[in-house]
Amino acid sequence: MIFALAAAVLLAVSLPSSASAAEGVLTVNGSGYDDPSGCYPVDSLPGSIANRTDAIAEVHTGAECSGSVEWLVYPGETYQSETAKSVFVL
Repeated sequence: MIFALAAAVLLAVSLPSSASAAEGVLTVNGSGYDDPSGCYPVDSLPGSIANRTDAIAEVHTGAECSGSVEWLVYPGETYQSETAKSVFVL
């Protein structure tokens, strides 16, 4: 019994947390989002996405992060788009 409890505690502590925001600032068309997580609209074109976070930002062709992934914006990069409708950060 004690071994099973110890194993369960060890497993719970060793699992990575799944719901954490990126650290830093995501800027979409001049609007900054601190420690972003989730989907953000690209309200006007051309779209400008500056990723100053520690996560990859996915640029989507559809609204609400639907459609295909047009581009991946890595930390420290900026991307310009004529067709993007939304950006997703995990």
